[in-house]
Amino acid sequence: MDSVFSLYIHFPFCASFCDYCDFYSVKTKNNNDEYIKAYLSALITDIKNQIKLFSVNEITTAYIGGGTPSLAGNKISFLLDELNRITCFKPAEFTIEANPESLTEDFLRLCRGGGINRLSLGVQTFHEPSRNAVSRKGDIKTIKENISLACKYFSGNLSFDLITGLPFQNEEIIKQDIKTLLAFEPSHISLYSLTIEDETPLKEKIRGKKVMLPDDDTADSLWLCGIDELKKAGFDHYEVSNFAMEGKECLHNTRYWQMRSWLGAGAAASGTIIKNENEIKRFTYANDIDAYIKNPFINSALCEEPDKDTFLKESLLMGYRCKEGPDPQVFKKRFGRTISDYIPNTLLKYKDKEKMLYLNSFLSDAFIELENNEL
Repeated sequence: MDSVFSLYIHFPFCASFCDYCDFYSVKTKNNNDEYIKAYLSALITDIKNQIKLFSVNEITTAYIGGGTPSLAGNKISFLLDELNRITCFKPAEFTIEANPESLTEDFLRLCRGGGINRLSLGVQTFHEPSRNAVSRKGDIKTIKENISLACKYFSGNLSFDLITGLPFQNEEIIKQDIKTLLAFEPSHISLYSLTIEDETPLKEKIRGKKVMLPDDDTADSLWLCGIDELKKAGFDHYEVSNFAMEGKECLHNTRYWQMRSWLGAGAAASGTIIKNENEIKRFTYANDIDAYIKNPFINSALCEEPDKDTFLKESLLMGYRCKEGPDPQVFKKRFGRTISDYIPNTLLKYKDKEKMLYLNSFLSDAFIELENNEL
């Protein structure tokens, strides 16, 4: 079993909820809340236990996501201090997510001093009507001021999230959003097309005709417009929704896409431990902060063991999200055959196409061929 792992830490607290979000989080307005500190303590207990349980020699990337991790405020120093005391915690890339409106200089200083070297900011859009339509908080003036502040601490290692397909968007708004971001000299931008998730306020607003979204063709054209603008600006479209300047690809997410082992800590977090193609363990914690604080151990998580066929399909599904596709050497080592041994006809059909731009149809053909060949 590979002894090098990544680590994902889930911080499930938000000041408010966006209408489109279905990630697990609870509302908090008090970032001095002892409840948060109890949760951070549980995270450390969990991480130390997993390191021992899975014989981890090195944690090579780490990512604190949410939720809104910037709401941890000064208590982020407790989490970072405890992580840095762990011998095998040596991340070459250590990312934390934040919402620009909740950033403070103290938080940024503590993050930088605690070893975080990459900041991912959820901007989504600078267009006020679009933000208001989906309950995205934060005024544009404060957001821009705080991004400028973030540049002081994470120059060259800033990543931004943008969403296309929001209400009131058009191509000029997408272009202006990207132009505004480029002024901050980001190294990485994630460009997502809005997905309407079940059981979200946005879904209900659409049903009630309180919100109108662009039709599918328009939504597609907005996303493609964003891709074109980012490519013009020198960004490499290296994954379906991700763009990076040279050498600035997200190492942590790349490990997900290449199906490397990772630990997951926190309520609603999941991890995947890959020993070989016949021995994979996946665990997911319940969406319950109280239960996690009380028992932050793997034995409280839901565990699954995907079979070889499932793992093979997942390896194709995740690997072909990237421009380069799955790592051919890793794939052959795991499954005993090359990708072309498994899906020769599908590869031939899409030989001259960028597979990640035709991902759904490519995977559908690949999975049908897998089932028909019964390899």
